[in-house]
Amino acid sequence: MAQITTDELRKSEGDIMDASKSVFNLGSVVGDLTIEEDAGSNDISLEGLQQELEECKADEAVANILSKGVKLREYTKGVENNLRQVELDSIQEYITESDNLVSLHDQIRDCDIILSQMETLLGGFQVEIGSISSDIKILQEKSLDMGLKLKNRKVAESKLAKFVEEIIVPPRMIDIIVDGEVNDEYLRTLEILSKKLKFVEVDPMVKTSNALKDVQPELERLRQKAISKVFEFMIQKLYALRKPKTNIQILQQSILLKYKYAISFLKEHGKEIYNEVRAAYTDTMNKVLSAHFRAYIQALEKLQLDIAGPTDLIGVDTRSTSLFLRGREPLKNRSAIFALGDRINILKEIDEPSLIPHIAEASSKKYPYEVLFRSLHKLLMDTATSEYVFCGDFFGEETVFYEIFSGPFAVMDEHFGTVLPNSFDAIGIMLMIRITHQHQLIMSRRRIPCLDSYLDKVNISLWPRFKMVFDMHINSLRNANVKSLWEDDVHPHYVMRRYAEFTASLIQLNVDYGDGQLDLNMERLKMAIDDLLIKLAKMFTKPKLQTVFLINNYDMTIAVLKETGPEGGKIQAHFEELLKNYTAIYVEELLLEHFSNLIKFVKTRASEDPNGSDKPITVAEVEPLVKDFGSRWKAAIELMHSDVITSFSNFLCGMEILKALLTQLLLYYTQLSDCMKKIAGGSALNKDLVPISSIMYEIRKFRTF
Repeated sequence: MAQITTDELRKSEGDIMDASKSVFNLGSVVGDLTIEEDAGSNDISLEGLQQELEECKADEAVANILSKGVKLREYTKGVENNLRQVELDSIQEYITESDNLVSLHDQIRDCDIILSQMETLLGGFQVEIGSISSDIKILQEKSLDMGLKLKNRKVAESKLAKFVEEIIVPPRMIDIIVDGEVNDEYLRTLEILSKKLKFVEVDPMVKTSNALKDVQPELERLRQKAISKVFEFMIQKLYALRKPKTNIQILQQSILLKYKYAISFLKEHGKEIYNEVRAAYTDTMNKVLSAHFRAYIQALEKLQLDIAGPTDLIGVDTRSTSLFLRGREPLKNRSAIFALGDRINILKEIDEPSLIPHIAEASSKKYPYEVLFRSLHKLLMDTATSEYVFCGDFFGEETVFYEIFSGPFAVMDEHFGTVLPNSFDAIGIMLMIRITHQHQLIMSRRRIPCLDSYLDKVNISLWPRFKMVFDMHINSLRNANVKSLWEDDVHPHYVMRRYAEFTASLIQLNVDYGDGQLDLNMERLKMAIDDLLIKLAKMFTKPKLQTVFLINNYDMTIAVLKETGPEGGKIQAHFEELLKNYTAIYVEELLLEHFSNLIKFVKTRASEDPNGSDKPITVAEVEPLVKDFGSRWKAAIELMHSDVITSFSNFLCGMEILKALLTQLLLYYTQLSDCMKKIAGGSALNKDLVPISSIMYEIRKFRTF
C-alpha cells in the first residue's frame, strides 16, 4: 500500500511540473475555443425548447432572462467565459502552491519508509505473540490438571480424615467407658461410641478395610462394657423407685430423664439388655403404682359418707324402715338422698387437687362417694399424664405406659366392682357420670389419650347401675302400699316431696347435656308418681279434701322445680296444668258449699229468657236467692277465706286460690243481678240487692298479696 501511494505521488508531481512549464500557453489554447463554433454544430437541435421554456417559466433565473429579453446564446457565452476564468484562476493557484506540494511529497515518502520499517517490526512481534499464546495454553491445561488433582487429593484427604476420625479409638474414650462414672461426660462418650459403631456397620467400604480388623475387636469390647455399665447403673436407679415415700415424678424428671440417652444406646446397641431394663421399669412401676392406688383407695374408704341404701327409695314408707336410725349425719336429714343441694359443687371443683386422706381424716369429715370418686380419678389422671409423658420421652414407646398401668387399672376395676353393686344413690351415680365426662374433656385438652378406653369403660359401667337404681325408684312408686303411705293430712306428702327434689336434681344435672335417655326415664317416673298421688288422694272421703291434697302437692312440686331455674320444661308445665285444673275444681266445690242454690240457679236458669220459656223465671223464684246472699255473703267470704288459709300450706298459692274464688263468686252474683233485671217486677227486689261496689270493697280486704 505504501508503494502504491509513492508511485501515485510521483506521477502527480510530474504532472504538476509539466503544468508549470505550459502555464503561459494555456490562455491561447483556451482562447481558441468559441461558443459560436459549438452553436453552429449540426448536432444541436432546438426541438422542444419552447416546451422546456414553458416548464421552466416558474424558475426565477429563467423568468428574469425572459423578462429582460436577453438572448440565450449571449447569456450562455457569458456563463462560459466566467467558467473559463474560474478554471484559469484555480490552475494558477495550484501552480503557486507547487513548492509546498513537492515538500509534502518528500514528507509522505519519508513516512512511507518509516511505516515499512514498522510493518517489518510488527510482523516479528506477531510471530512472537503466537508462540507465547501457545505456551500460555499449555500452562493453562497443566494448571487445570493440577487443580483437579488437588481437588481429588483434598476429597481423599477429607474422607480419609473422616474415616480415621470415625474408626480410631482414643485412649481417653476407653478410660471413660471402662473406668468412668456414668455422668454427663460418660453420656457424651456413649454418643461418640454409638457413632463409631454405626459407622463401621453402615459403610460397606469400611467393612473391607484392614484398619477395621484392628479396631473392631476393641469397639466390640467397649460396646459390651458400656452396655454392662449402663445396665447396672439404670437398675440401681430403678430400685430407688421402690423405696417408700419416694416422690416418683421428681425422681423421673430430675434423675432418670438426664440419662435417657443411655436407654437409647441400649435400644440401638444392646436390644436384649434394653428389654431387661424396660421390663424391670415396667414391673417396678406397675407394683409401686398399684400399691399407691390400693393404699389411697383404702384411705378414702374411711372418709366415705353412707348416703343411701336399698330401701332409700321414693315410694318406701319411712315408718316401715329404720331410715332415721342409721346415723347418716346431717346430709340424711336434709334429704340428700333425693335433693342435689350443695353436692353439685363437685362439678365446679372438678380440677381441684385430690383429697389428702390423713388431713381429711384428722378433721373427722365425711364425704359422699362422688367426692371420693373425683379425688381418686384426679389422682389417676395426674399420675397417668406424668407417666405417659415420661414413657414417651424416656423409652419412646407408648406401650410401656399400658404395661405399667395394667396393675393400677386392675386395682381400680376391683374397687368399682365392689362399690357399684352396693351403690343405691342415683344422684351420686349421675354425678359420677358427669364427673367422668368432665375428666374426659380435661384429658382431651391435655391431648393425652392414655385414659380414653378406661374412662369409657367407667362410663359404660355407671349407666347400667344408674338405670337399675332409677328403676327401683319407679317400681317403689308402682308397687307402693297406699294404705301404709297414706296420712290423714292434706299438706304435701313426703313421697311427693322426694319425687320433686329427685326430679329437680336430675333436671339440674341434665342442663348442659340434654340426655334424651334420662328425659325418657324421668317421664316414666312422672307417670308413676301421678298414679300414686291419685291413689293417695282417693283415700280421703271428702272430694274437697282430695282436691286440696292434690293442689298442695302439685304446688309444692312446681315450687321445687322452679328452684332449679327455667329448666323445668315439660315436667313443670305438666304439673302447672294439673294445678290449674284442680284449682278450678276446688273453687267450684267451695262455692257450692256456701252458695249452692245461687250457683245452681245461675248455671241452670240465668241463661234462659226470663219471659220466653215454658216456665218463666218469677220474682218468687229469685227473691230467696237475693235475700239469702244479702244476709250472709260477708260471713261466707270470711269462712271461705278461713278455709283457704287452713287448707293450703303455701300462702301465695292460697291467696291465688282465694282470688280465683272471689272472682268466680262475683261473676255468679253479677249474672244473678243481670237476670233479675230482666224479670217482670224484678225491680221490687232492688232494695235487697248487694251493690257490686260493696262486694268489690269487701274482696279488696283479702287481697293482701
